[in-house]
Order: sequence, then structure tokens, then C-alpha cells
Amino acid sequence: MNVSSAAVRACGLVKTHGQGQSRVRAVDEVDLEVPQGQMLAVMGPSGCGKSTLLHLLGGLERPTDGEVWVAGRRIDPLSERALARMRRRSVGFIFQAFHLVEELSAAENVELPALLAGRSRRQARRRASLLLERVGLADRARHLPSQLSGGQRQRVAIARALANDPLVVLADEPTGNLDTTATLDVLRIFEELRAAGQTLVIVTHDERVAATADRLISMRDGMFVDDTRLAGTGTGWLGDLIGLEG
Repeated sequence: MNVSSAAVRACGLVKTHGQGQSRVRAVDEVDLEVPQGQMLAVMGPSGCGKSTLLHLLGGLERPTDGEVWVAGRRIDPLSERALARMRRRSVGFIFQAFHLVEELSAAENVELPALLAGRSRRQARRRASLLLERVGLADRARHLPSQLSGGQRQRVAIARALANDPLVVLADEPTGNLDTTATLDVLRIFEELRAAGQTLVIVTHDERVAATADRLISMRDGMFVDDTRLAGTGTGWLGDLIGLEG
């Protein structure tokens, strides 16, 4: 696969923490290509480097060695300002802890990335309205995060991640704080995004999340130990459970 055909690409990616004898390789010589439109799940035990990998792919951390490419552009040498622009335009982030601005309504949280990217208030508001409707929260647009359930807050966070129509969405344990019902709501949204051709890289401990992916990578000690192609259609017991078969 050439660089231009991959939404995200990493070559010889290394990230170390600490010095001397306490030095640890959180990510150890990783090579990865995620084609546009693929949903990739990354699993592994706590501390194996999954979240660090995600941060490197999204430009939230810089590698100790190796290269990271997003949308055909190498990002690891970019300045902080250029990295921030790249993240606003090309990458959407979803976190386990939601990271919503508590003083802003659901709609205002979703509008924020578009405003930071230079869209007009009217454009941002229209986009937020469409996205909140898409995730089933049109009737909660004016609610503050404190007035929403955990599942609703995560759906707001997903809508926010899509505000600038990013090439790739990176999700770090997106169902980790959710109950079963809220998890299934999030899985429905991810399946809709996957079916529409959105590129997703999801770090998770949740086998239900991984079961909806096209591909599953297992990590241990900063390295990939398995790379499996999946059906990626939400079929079987998971499809029955969340109503995705058909």
C-alpha cells in the first residue's frame, strides 16, 4: 500500500519513557497502515502501549523514532502550530472520560472544533445540529454535560469528533465508562460510521467493540503480536444484540 492510499500510516514507530535502566519502550518498532474506510480495533492488557500508539497516530505525542503519516502527509516533524491545524482538520478524538467543556451546552461542545477551524458561527451551529440529530440527541442540544447521562455525554463526544468531517476518528476506550445500554448505543453509531466508509482506530478492552471492526490488532509490551481480519459487519451474536443484521 502506498502512502496516499492510507488514512494513517506508521513506520518503525518507537516511543520511550524514562532514562537509563528505567527506560521503557511504550511503543516498540511498530509498522501500521490503516486504509481509508477501515475500522481497526486495538486490544491488549493495560500498559501495553495501546493509548500511546493512538496518541502518536493523532499527533498528541511525538515519537522517539519512526514516522507517522496522516492523509498522505508526514506529521511527526511538524511544528506544534502545524500539528494543531492538522488535528483540527484531519483527526477526531473520542476519549473514555469524554472531555466535554462543562460550562458549554451539548450543541456548543459540538460547535467548538468547527469554530476553532475557522467556520462561521452559523456553519458550526448547523453542523452541530445535524450531528446531534445523527447521534440521537437533538432534544438534548441545550443541556449541559452535567445534565446528561454517561452514554449521552459519549454520544456528544462522538458528534464533536465528527464536527470537521475528519479523515480518521481515534477512540480511546470509548465504552469504558458506559453501561451495557449506552455501550450498545455507541456501537450502533460506530457501525453506521464504518458502513458509511469512515476510518476508525479504536483502542478497547471491550470485545463487543472489537467484534464490529474490520480488523483486530493485539498488542503486548509495545509490539503487535497478532493482526486479524474480521468480518466487520456486526453479524452473529453481536448483530442480534444491537440490531445490525440485515
